[in-house]
Amino acid sequence: MSMRRRMVAAGLISILPVISCGAVPPISSQAIDRTVARSLQAFDVPGMAVGIVKDGKLVFAKGYGVREQGKPEPVGTRTLFQIGSNTKAFTAAALAMLIDEGKLRWDDRVIDYLPQFRLYDPYVTRELTIRDLLSHRSGLGTGAGDLMFFPETDFTREELIRGLRHLKPVTSFRSQYDYDNVLYVVAGELIAAVSGQDWEDFVANRILSPLGMSSCAPTYERVADKSDMASPHVLVDGHLKTIPVEKLQLTAAAGAVICSIDGMAKWLQAQLSQGRGPKGRPLFSAERSSEMWSMNTVKPIQPELAALTQTHFAGYGLGWELRDSFGRKIVSHTGGVPGTVTWISLVPELQLGVMVFTNQQSGVAMEVVGNQILDAYLQAPKRDWVEMGVAFATRRSAYAKVVEDEARKVSASASLPALSLEAYAGCYMDAWRGAAIVRREGDALILKFSRTDRLEGTLHPFRGNIFIVRWTDRSLDADAYVRFDQGFDRDIERMSMQALSPATDFSFDFQDLDFRRDESCSGVKQ
Repeated sequence: MSMRRRMVAAGLISILPVISCGAVPPISSQAIDRTVARSLQAFDVPGMAVGIVKDGKLVFAKGYGVREQGKPEPVGTRTLFQIGSNTKAFTAAALAMLIDEGKLRWDDRVIDYLPQFRLYDPYVTRELTIRDLLSHRSGLGTGAGDLMFFPETDFTREELIRGLRHLKPVTSFRSQYDYDNVLYVVAGELIAAVSGQDWEDFVANRILSPLGMSSCAPTYERVADKSDMASPHVLVDGHLKTIPVEKLQLTAAAGAVICSIDGMAKWLQAQLSQGRGPKGRPLFSAERSSEMWSMNTVKPIQPELAALTQTHFAGYGLGWELRDSFGRKIVSHTGGVPGTVTWISLVPELQLGVMVFTNQQSGVAMEVVGNQILDAYLQAPKRDWVEMGVAFATRRSAYAKVVEDEARKVSASASLPALSLEAYAGCYMDAWRGAAIVRREGDALILKFSRTDRLEGTLHPFRGNIFIVRWTDRSLDADAYVRFDQGFDRDIERMSMQALSPATDFSFDFQDLDFRRDESCSGVKQ
């Protein structure tokens, strides 16, 4: 039996018995077990945890597989996972609580609380509201500025906010949905300015503690007991690899909460009860709940999704994705950090919440399990989500492989670059990301970003003044084109970048960088 099959088989032992609330569920625990087992195997996932909240109770909770490949410790319902961007709903809720207290309003301007806040466009700086911070409609491109914190850097929150003024918009203000993380960091700092507590303390003291989420924490550093925590995994050249935890201290308000299925069940119960915690005590008001679940930004509907789920609308509220499916409103979000992904969907009319957490970067694995469960409760036509997920992943992988193989083919047959290697070597400065050094080592050029140890790689000639950087850390899966531009005197003046593969994570926003040759930056901290 292969290692992967051993892990799957071990995980089929329930860590917590199914909890019955009396009514016969529309999907059996055995059917969920089968779906999870197939998903773990199909997508090479070491472990998964699944939970279902219905009518105010946790009616299903179970762990599958192992916390770390090659080790026997199983995933349980108390196993901690990084929930990634599912944190954004906590940040929205914290602001909702401050609104209930009369300390601010959704449509207050950000600069009235954070005078140092600036964006590229002075008009947007002046008009951007708290509601805009949470709605992904600022005009910034998808993932803009993420390279200030990902891979892990030594930037501070103050530096990140100061860097926002250099990020050029890609659309007009409030005209289009483009997912961003950096404005949620601003939202976290706004919470600190208004409440007198930093974001971490506010979430711990005002949300996690009142809801009884004792094992959960706002950040990795604040996890009291890390002995039952899922390790992150990625596929590197087709092989599963355990990677270190990305701590996300800098961007806590955008994605740092760590929790278990047991703990998150209490969060979902509060959400489904319009903000009421244990014994009916309000965390936030029903009015605020309705506002967070109301659409602020319209999202385009993918035809394939519409056909599968009978979706007629899609959008973003405040910390939550919104759409309909088979006549029911769906309030949902996903979360992803390196090596760990999470999926949450709520159906308010059915008082239903479904959670799927995995310790591998394959988003398809969690999607197929979550949607198979959701289908049963929505009485959707019977279909095999694992089979559909495999087909989707195969198509996506094949498309990416064509692009990547063509680039490798050109690079393998490339002639020498247009200029001598010394002509490219030097220091380059981007206004928001800072310095990057190109140095010569023997017959090769090495590109090294400042402020992080992980973005360093060899430049391989591609065509003329264009190279491909292949990062030494292969778990990044984010090789990129690097283009050098010459001035009229033929000296290199500028360096720009673009992700090589269409499968590259959007947080590698290389396309937003505009490096200018600047030898004065050679002494910058590397």
